Amino acid sequence: MAYLFTSESVSEGHPDKVADQISDALIDNFLAFDTESKVACETLVTTGQVVLAGEVKSTTYLDVQKIARDTINKIGYTKGEYMFDGNSCGVLSAIHEQSDDISQGVDRGTKEEQGAGDQGMMFGYASNETENFMPLALDLSHRILKVLAELRRENKDITYLRPDSKSQVTIEYSDDNVPQRIDAIVVSTQHDDFDADDVMLAKIRKDIVEILIPRVVADLPKAIQNLFNNDIKYHINPTGKFVIGGPHGDTGLTGRKIIVDTYGGKGAHGGGAFSGKDPSKVDRSAAYATRHIAKNLVAAGVASEVLVQVSYAIGVVEPMGIFIDTYGTCAFNMTDGEIAQKVTELFDMRPFAIEERLKLRAPIYSETAAYGHMGRKNEIVTKSFSQPNGESITLDVELFTWEKLDYVDKVKSAFGL
Repeated sequence: MAYLFTSESVSEGHPDKVADQISDALIDNFLAFDTESKVACETLVTTGQVVLAGEVKSTTYLDVQKIARDTINKIGYTKGEYMFDGNSCGVLSAIHEQSDDISQGVDRGTKEEQGAGDQGMMFGYASNETENFMPLALDLSHRILKVLAELRRENKDITYLRPDSKSQVTIEYSDDNVPQRIDAIVVSTQHDDFDADDVMLAKIRKDIVEILIPRVVADLPKAIQNLFNNDIKYHINPTGKFVIGGPHGDTGLTGRKIIVDTYGGKGAHGGGAFSGKDPSKVDRSAAYATRHIAKNLVAAGVASEVLVQVSYAIGVVEPMGIFIDTYGTCAFNMTDGEIAQKVTELFDMRPFAIEERLKLRAPIYSETAAYGHMGRKNEIVTKSFSQPNGESITLDVELFTWEKLDYVDKVKSAFGL
């Protein structure tokens, strides 16, 4: 029997994502001037206020208030009427030095002996139902909000948009797990108070259905375009007007959108958030590494769907174990346990090895903090950073290295494909 599956996304202006982006902007600035920085930074945003808290071990000094304000302004909170804007909000910092009890388990005589920054299990997932090996419902949810943000910044075809928004896509699948059609799309977007409530709602619905959605569909592969039809149920700002939003409408915290950040409810999640953590924290680095493994396994043809789990003990170099689930989609006669054994031989999952393989000690994290950490474009960009003393640095960094298909040939060789 056919079934429905739903995933959601939230925009860069959603309060939880504002918090994530501030935390990751701090990570990038620390790593830009001291690649060995150890950082765990949490952010809270609410009406007119930002609170920074966490632990840092670094040789560099930063103007954390300026970094927070610049991040908020870049997102689009630049007007006093939003009751939260980068130029006027208060910024309180309660950041202090990292505990010696934690660092003694991570820092070792050689970098290769570096222990895991915490215990826990991390998951990576990949599926061949999209070109970027991501679950389709989540991929579409992200795309809707990225295009909505483009329209907001263009301020041309739609001129009343504010930064906060959410999306949700429901897809009908066949018994053999193949997407059949888009069943429903939900878009809730913050907006200016530009007319009577019923007039605003009608205008917003019309613009979302007739301007936003066609622009999203136009960039999709033909097979995905065919899933859209005139029978889609649209729920546009279903509660009515959405003028009060962002941190004024709802307090935001770092790490509260971990399913949006990963696979939209497909696969599994170990529970650890990513933003605000340097790569010694395996919550982040090992989650990227398991995504890298899963994507390369699917791309190599080992299976059409793969879940990878790795687990660690704090301060211990080697992982506790690697688990593989191919959901019965393995292309040849091999058990998931046998696949896991080969994966263990192919991929070095020691924390320092992950950092080196994926180039994680670079300022690459601001770009991850909105629209998902997985399924993104691997590219090299130039970024500039400055310190309060006037020192500045410009770096070429490689983003989303865990999305590279650089192990496909090794996987094929190992599995005889």
